[in-house]
Amino acid sequence: MKLLVINPNISDDVTALIEAEALRSASPGTDLVVRTAGYGVEYIETRFESLIAAGAVAEIMAEYTRDGSGSDNGVDGVVVAAFGDPGMPALKELTDIPVIGITEAALCAAALQGHRISIIAISDRIRPWYQDCVERFGLGGRLASIRSINEALHGIASVQQDFKATLLALSHQAVTEDGADVLILAGAPLAGLARELRGQIRVPVVDGISAGIRMAEAVAGLGSGPHRAGAFAAPPAKSRRGLSANLDAALTTAQNAAHDGDARDAALSGTTTPA
Repeated sequence: MKLLVINPNISDDVTALIEAEALRSASPGTDLVVRTAGYGVEYIETRFESLIAAGAVAEIMAEYTRDGSGSDNGVDGVVVAAFGDPGMPALKELTDIPVIGITEAALCAAALQGHRISIIAISDRIRPWYQDCVERFGLGGRLASIRSINEALHGIASVQQDFKATLLALSHQAVTEDGADVLILAGAPLAGLARELRGQIRVPVVDGISAGIRMAEAVAGLGSGPHRAGAFAAPPAKSRRGLSANLDAALTTAQNAAHDGDARDAALSGTTTPA
């Protein structure tokens, strides 16, 4: 199995943290292709920054999905490795393979391990966007709290070292004051920290990168089949311009696969499908 892991921000140092935790989490036999966004911001805190990052993620995805599943350059699944899942769920419409965001993966993993979930974040500014994400996944009623660092960051790659004591204190407060049954250490800059703090916190602690890798492996391994109908089917074919060659090709591949699937279904049912 081969997974494409995309850092939606432009920090190569954060990509290194992502890759290290992804390698620790991946099953034997899983190959990882780890990429950094070609444009955007150092780290993503707001909805607008997420909007910018979504385009960068789509461009990288298109590079690996433009020729369809099974191609020499193809992958079996994609992990969008930023909390808040920039571009999700729209990115699921671009390809037949599973596309997993670390927010949805972490929330699913947390929901299986406890009823009340708390998220530990790296900045106060990020909290409204994270709240939106939890609501979108239908888990707002199970959110105990979002606690965050309220100091200026010295550097995005050094958050773990600079604020380890603060992050641990926030984790304890989420458990003792907010009633959390399970914690999520949110964001790629915290990748790997859950392993270090696990023995110091009295409830399960979920790492988004680890959850994303494991969930992508699981969903890809299920072989459930592509979206040919419903909310995540490929966008309908229509006139377009200004897209990169990779993105245009990936979109065409997705639309052609959907049309071929419709034609097969029509042939089986004895009806016709538009050309």
